[in-house]
Amino acid sequence: MRPDDWHLTEDVDDFLARAGDFLRSRPGLHVMPLTWTARLRARGAEAFGTEAPVFGLLERADEVRATFYRLPPRGLGLTPLTPEQADSLAAHLAALGHSLPSVSADHSTATAFAEAWQRHTGATPKLRDTRLCLYRLGTLTPPEPLPAGRGRVLGEQDLEQVMFWCGEFAKAVGEDVSIDAETWAHTRFADKRYTLWETPDGTPVSIAGMNPLIGGQIQVDIVYTPAHLRGRGYAGAVAAEVSRAALALGARDVVLFADLSNPTSNALYQRLGYRPLTNWAAYDFSCAAPEVSQAPR
Repeated sequence: MRPDDWHLTEDVDDFLARAGDFLRSRPGLHVMPLTWTARLRARGAEAFGTEAPVFGLLERADEVRATFYRLPPRGLGLTPLTPEQADSLAAHLAALGHSLPSVSADHSTATAFAEAWQRHTGATPKLRDTRLCLYRLGTLTPPEPLPAGRGRVLGEQDLEQVMFWCGEFAKAVGEDVSIDAETWAHTRFADKRYTLWETPDGTPVSIAGMNPLIGGQIQVDIVYTPAHLRGRGYAGAVAAEVSRAALALGARDVVLFADLSNPTSNALYQRLGYRPLTNWAAYDFSCAAPEVSQAPR
């Protein structure tokens, strides 16, 4: 496979015109490019930084086989690739002088690209400690019995409460993001619909969010309960509420990511009817040390 089999563009509409059907053909595995291209079209490229986004697709016999996207300064996102495809992409991007901070994809793809990028650039890949599993909903099975209380969908009048809960979630998972009235619209949290689980006296105890319907699919993101309130069934209740709402909105597929180091949340999602689709990984790249010329003696 030749590196120049990859075709690059900075035009998201051109990219989706050529690759949209391919992305929608496997919405679960393609959840990230579907999500980020939709955000880019909704907000405009200037919302994500001063550098232009880059999209790429691999075509053989007029058929799209794989894609990538990058919204600098963020890293590279990939659809599933074979090792040969990963190597051809790494060679192509290296030849064009691209510098990448990271790559994320299903585990085998991310690993294949990280190894190829090291071969072609000398950059050292480091696997992030957080390992994720991508789940897809089968048959929704709400917990029984539900904890006392109810789910409440949050609206525009609840923005301060939403920002508070998203900020608490970000701190809990170590996400480096500033969330306030000034920055809110530019965060990944701004385009979600949120539901709070409240106790009978109206006390909020757990939150879940979901992305818009994209390509027939909705991603549940986030699910968060403060540490001192865990173990009481609140997360299961609110996650089931949001999953039910996603199906009611017409989603053919409902997906979510879970941290594999947290057996409690993984077991919870599986009890609700979510089934593993693939493991997910991210590698950070550090630049190779430049060669130092020896002074003549």
